[in-house]
Amino acid sequence: MRQHVNPLSSFFQQSLPLPSCPELFKDPGLPLHLDIGSARGGFLLEMGTLQKDWNFLGLEIREPLVISAERQKDERKLNNVRFLFCNASVSLDSWLMSLPHNLLERVSIQFPDPWFKRRHHKRRLLQPSLVVALANAMKIQGELFVQSDLVSVIQPMIEVIEESKCFYQSNPSSEFYQDLNPFPVPTERERYVLSNGLPVFRRLYKR
Repeated sequence: MRQHVNPLSSFFQQSLPLPSCPELFKDPGLPLHLDIGSARGGFLLEMGTLQKDWNFLGLEIREPLVISAERQKDERKLNNVRFLFCNASVSLDSWLMSLPHNLLERVSIQFPDPWFKRRHHKRRLLQPSLVVALANAMKIQGELFVQSDLVSVIQPMIEVIEESKCFYQSNPSSEFYQDLNPFPVPTERERYVLSNGLPVFRRLYKR
């Protein structure tokens, strides 16, 4: 599986209509956790098994990973987990605007593609417009969680979030990065990084 795709290519710039929550979930009224960049989907598959009173939606730009994750969801008979193929930077805004009030309670963005070169920074997922769209759709006191194993990735994410003035740090008296993941399940990348004795940089924000 190719690790990166160019989200600015003409193919990924096509806006895709995303199904509504009643089309996605057996019980669409459950609180929604949106995971942007869900990769192979292991995180949401485990979360959906542990927290049956939540719905979980993963968005991923690499379609083969979405197909595989959806197959695993079906095998586990999870009615509260779905995965969709799209470029979140292009297709998510209108979907967020259509969400019922107070339905979106959690958003996670975990280990996004780094795009190290300065000329590629515009390809990074977390842009100011997306932060504002998430804030407008999210329930007050909802949570936005970001993490990465690279300071060069997490710092720009934090800057974009805090410059928006839409979110505040959940525990401002803590260290700049928090040690613990607020979720009971680590991502595949998180497990790999920690198993190699490397640090993970995290921030939890409230709406």
